[in-house]
Amino acid sequence: MKHKDGKPYNHPDKNSKVVSLAILLFVLCGFSFYLGGIFCSNKNDVVTNDVQRNVESSKDTAVAPLQIKSVNFPECSNDYQDYTPCTDPRRWRKYGTYRLTLLERHCPPIFERKECLVPPPDGYKPPIKWPKSRDQCWYRNVPYDWINKQKSNQHWLQKEGDKFLFPGGGTMFPNGVGEYVDLMTDLIPGMKDGTVRTAIDTGCGVASWGGDLLDRGILTVSLAPRDNHEAQVQFALERGIPAILGVISTQRLPFPSNSFDMAHCSRCLIPWTEFGGIYLFEIHRILRPGGFWILSGPPVNYERRWRGWNTTVEEQRSDYEKLQELLTSLCFKLYKKKDDIAVWQKSPDNSCYDRLPKDTYPPKCDDSLEPDSAWYTPLRACAVVPNPKLKKSSLTTISKWPGRLHAAPERLASVQGGNVGTFNHDDKKWKKRVEHYKKLLPDLGTSKIRNVMDMNTAYGGFAAALIDDPIWVMNVVSSYGPNTLPVVFDRGLIGTFNDWCEAFSTYPRTYDLLHLDGLFTEESHRCEMKYVLLEMDRILRPTGYAIIRESSYFIDAITTIAKGMRWSCRKEKTEYGVEKENILICQKKLWYSSSNR
Repeated sequence: MKHKDGKPYNHPDKNSKVVSLAILLFVLCGFSFYLGGIFCSNKNDVVTNDVQRNVESSKDTAVAPLQIKSVNFPECSNDYQDYTPCTDPRRWRKYGTYRLTLLERHCPPIFERKECLVPPPDGYKPPIKWPKSRDQCWYRNVPYDWINKQKSNQHWLQKEGDKFLFPGGGTMFPNGVGEYVDLMTDLIPGMKDGTVRTAIDTGCGVASWGGDLLDRGILTVSLAPRDNHEAQVQFALERGIPAILGVISTQRLPFPSNSFDMAHCSRCLIPWTEFGGIYLFEIHRILRPGGFWILSGPPVNYERRWRGWNTTVEEQRSDYEKLQELLTSLCFKLYKKKDDIAVWQKSPDNSCYDRLPKDTYPPKCDDSLEPDSAWYTPLRACAVVPNPKLKKSSLTTISKWPGRLHAAPERLASVQGGNVGTFNHDDKKWKKRVEHYKKLLPDLGTSKIRNVMDMNTAYGGFAAALIDDPIWVMNVVSSYGPNTLPVVFDRGLIGTFNDWCEAFSTYPRTYDLLHLDGLFTEESHRCEMKYVLLEMDRILRPTGYAIIRESSYFIDAITTIAKGMRWSCRKEKTEYGVEKENILICQKKLWYSSSNR
């Protein structure tokens, strides 16, 4: 926060102060009367405009642009080509294996931060364009053979020549993901008519489920940890499918409560009934009232499948009964079940929670922890009950897609200053801004840009303005700013919390375009600029773009740092040409490690 100058000043004697004020008031009154006689006929044209210009001029010249010394950042060594700072396997030994704590976010302290440029793999080239990328990618861009060898019999992916192919197979859908999702849509009709719009896939594999749903109008966050499957999330993003690194362990997932319309686990190996069912409590928290939880794999269909699970039919029956009991205590009802797929629905209102006995397990969460708190927030053994004041946020009452996109959400009222007027103004503002962006960057809106991140969103207006283009947008809300992420999800968009003083939960080279609006103006007091820009360089694909909309105070300094990262930038005016704000259009250069030359 910036504060006014607080220099000490002398306090004159009270009597002399009163006399001085009286004389000054008399002089000003006479002077204003004189001016009024001269300028009364055209005061709005002359006096007001001149004063406004003088004030604006004084503002523009009061603070000189930030200047910093130029620097050329060195290359990181080749063993950092898949570097994920906050989920770095090099640091796992520092953390315990209990509940897979080592796979959670553990960011390095500031004195261990890398001030170097992450190199691409040898032979890297710009990714295959969407929609072809859904079915194939360049092998050299994600050169991981382990997952190919381990999952080849399940048809996750297969290597052919210089490419990986994605035939759409999975552990629980050997006949292809299309047939699997067809069966699912028969069980959940709301997947066909716009009722279900947002989904989360825990333990996503290479995200074939989320990729198939894109054609059905359902936007999925595919979630997987960085583990012995090497690069599930990187494969997903290389394909052009939304994904993020994450694990349900001891911390809440970085999403607000009551956000996703549907959650899915296809033999994702999460022990749902262990530790008192605490992992399922988190699914319950982030799932919208009336939303669906889908499970395929153990213990569903145990009567036929138990022999292939290295267990006994009695053990699987017991697991299924425990799961059903736990879901009932969380006000889920078995919605439909067929073959290997079981679907439960979360209660659409609070009547079920009101009927639960007071001594039931799990207990209702008390008011000591805000339900949307989700940044390094520990999981708790209690059920987050939806706010009873929200009458239009359940899946049965919220607008269907695409009507949701431009309808002011009910949860807008929980944001300070949020109302229908500000929401509609934001929508119109971003429509105008995106039209201007497309003139400055003609590739925006074409197949050359697929994975997009809005690094400092409010209501998701930037993403909404791009909804008809062949892209998807990860909307990021600052963990230290106003919580507007529920509004983003209620619009049928996806997003996450993040603190930009730390790294984002993704692999290097996973976004084609980064959009930044006023982040340094808002958070430069917390985050050193070079670290934010180095993180942007890490996650931006070579030849990818950044649109940086900032105060004129920061523009020159950003340009200096960007040059040291081998970016080329040009400064442009905003759509209204105001002097206090500028736009930088930057492109990251494709370069290869000098050690490979």
